[in-house]
Amino acid sequence: MSENFPRDWLDLATKELKGREVEDLTWQTAEGIAIKPVYTAEDLPQDATSALPGVAPFTRGPRATMYAGQPWTIRQYAGFSTAEASNAFYRKNLAAGQKGLSVAFDLATHRGYDSDHPRVAGDVGKAGVAIDTVEDMKILFDGIPLDTMSVSMTMNGAIIPVLAMFVVAAEEQGVDRRQLTGTVQNDILKEFMVRNTYIYPPEPSMRIVADIIGYTAVEMPRFNSISISGYHMQEAGATLAQELAYTLADGMEYVRAAMARGLSVDKFAPRLSFFFCIGMNFFMEVAKLRAARQMWAKIMTDFGATDERSKMLRTHCQTSGVSLTEQDPMNNVVRTAYEAMSAVLGGTQSLHTNAFDEAMALPSETSARIARNTQLILAHETGVTNVVDPLGGSYYVEALTKDLADRAFELIAEVEAAGGMTKAVAEGLPKRRIEEAAALRQARIDKGEDVVVGVNRFRLEEEAPVEILNIDTAAVRKSQIARLEEVRRTRSKEACESALAALRDCASGKDGNLLAAAVEAARARATLGEISQAMEDGFGGRHQPSTSLISGVFASAHESDPEFATIRQRIADYAEEKGRKPSILVAKLGQDGHDRGSKVIATAFADLGFAVHLGPLFETPQEVASLAIDRKVDVVGVSSHAAGHMTLVPELIAALAEKNRADIHVVCGGVIPSQDYQALLDAGVAEIFGPGTNVLQAAMAVLGVLEGRRRNTRATERLTA
Repeated sequence: MSENFPRDWLDLATKELKGREVEDLTWQTAEGIAIKPVYTAEDLPQDATSALPGVAPFTRGPRATMYAGQPWTIRQYAGFSTAEASNAFYRKNLAAGQKGLSVAFDLATHRGYDSDHPRVAGDVGKAGVAIDTVEDMKILFDGIPLDTMSVSMTMNGAIIPVLAMFVVAAEEQGVDRRQLTGTVQNDILKEFMVRNTYIYPPEPSMRIVADIIGYTAVEMPRFNSISISGYHMQEAGATLAQELAYTLADGMEYVRAAMARGLSVDKFAPRLSFFFCIGMNFFMEVAKLRAARQMWAKIMTDFGATDERSKMLRTHCQTSGVSLTEQDPMNNVVRTAYEAMSAVLGGTQSLHTNAFDEAMALPSETSARIARNTQLILAHETGVTNVVDPLGGSYYVEALTKDLADRAFELIAEVEAAGGMTKAVAEGLPKRRIEEAAALRQARIDKGEDVVVGVNRFRLEEEAPVEILNIDTAAVRKSQIARLEEVRRTRSKEACESALAALRDCASGKDGNLLAAAVEAARARATLGEISQAMEDGFGGRHQPSTSLISGVFASAHESDPEFATIRQRIADYAEEKGRKPSILVAKLGQDGHDRGSKVIATAFADLGFAVHLGPLFETPQEVASLAIDRKVDVVGVSSHAAGHMTLVPELIAALAEKNRADIHVVCGGVIPSQDYQALLDAGVAEIFGPGTNVLQAAMAVLGVLEGRRRNTRATERLTA
């Protein structure tokens, strides 16, 4: 590579390196891009110096003046417990400078269940706000003028009832649907890849997407009908090239679906929007957003778009949740600030900044204020809004933009060769690629190749406790059930049943628009669960996912690691002594679909020598207990992400005891606050691991449980799950 550098610089660098080669300074990204130590004008792509913001292919920004004309929208994603509590939180944030609402729903709502459904006892109000009826939606937006306030709703599986209830709530506030502004996520393909809050199979789910695009194009012309999301891909372990490629490939599939319904591309494309994650690779994230705009302009031109607005990629961004650490958590304030600046320098249209305590629980009022003020400081004190695309023309950033776009187009070509994203998802192609990348990333962290300050380097001897927000699920569920019963008691039974029957017929046939039918059902006070069930009946059932386990990736990354070899031998010795491998069931309880951690653990433990059984998603404690007994496992490892552990894990231990199998050990990993440790230990949990534990150490701890040894569980010894 030496011949690629200017001679004068090479001479100086060689002298400074004192015997080392200049090539030693080159590093390889997870995408396989070689990053040189110095970039020059020779590295600039041909068109980089002539590009302008607001002009296709929009590499430098979708608008000519960008933040110099108007700053990005501060749109904090939030929602918790009841509609009343979330409404109070929104109004306070809006008064403090927030410019748009971004609603987080609880997992029961995401999965199309009413709060009184027996499968959601541990999920109601935990990871977002519980919405069961139009009455909940009206309370959520009470005192918030929907004719002027932009509302973003992160919803996919239950998007039809949620959007229908939003439309009816606005009408009853006196706001015509044509006045509504905002965005719904409505991106079901990425759910099948990573997030898993789906309800219906891929084909009817794609019909839902197309029906919403069609309805909003006519009835809600100011509303963005879809936010094509890469966020959860990166959170699940995707490289930036994978996030970029699979997000745009999803967008291509949605465009095809809408065009297949007879919609002109320029009729709906200007209302498409995107959603990206912003992690800690600062310049790569800047380049990713620039590359995304450049690529989308080409993709839409190929689709025949002639309206320049159809070619503009507009995006919301959110700082990374995975980059947050439970150890030394105030470091997360700094991480989020860097990520926010990266998003802004990349040209995002709106931004959410995560709170520093979100590696442990929902944000507290104090942490949410710091997160919001991070954006206010960035917008008002740093001067970044004064110049459009200040990194435009940077040798490094322009070269990165091109390299990243080239890698992403290669991955899109692979998806297209598989028949498009719907077929690729059905075959598990993108999911497999992302899981491999996640396992490699975890191995690099465990080996210290990727430094995480406060976790695998520069650790504190003792962690100070952090006050966290605690949601009383039982109390929230009780209040939701009371309101559900009141709605069911006071509505017209005949009108509700008639509207649900019409929706069911619409779902089972090809005619009619699902959202239009659901609006009538919501107006008749059908509940979210009833609307979802009517569609499920029409579509022929819920999606039944399959679980698979990749193998060899973690082992290959530890090929020359003596610690890995030592632990592997210890496990082999145990297997020889017992006459069988130690056996673990990796389980998810409740409606939490985040499975990055469970997949990484399952892959790593299998490569180490455990007999690993990967349980299905969305199981009840009783179902997991039965599966553990059926598979004859020694230990159940519960991966928790959405705070349901305090309800569901004790129920699992009780279910095992009821079946006379209290000898099966239970360990927990994931987003588990240290304040919850003692209660879980008292309930019978053998080991607790939270974000950041070295996976090899976790395997040794589990083996210790099976051998009758226990370590002292500490908040600083955590398992990524």
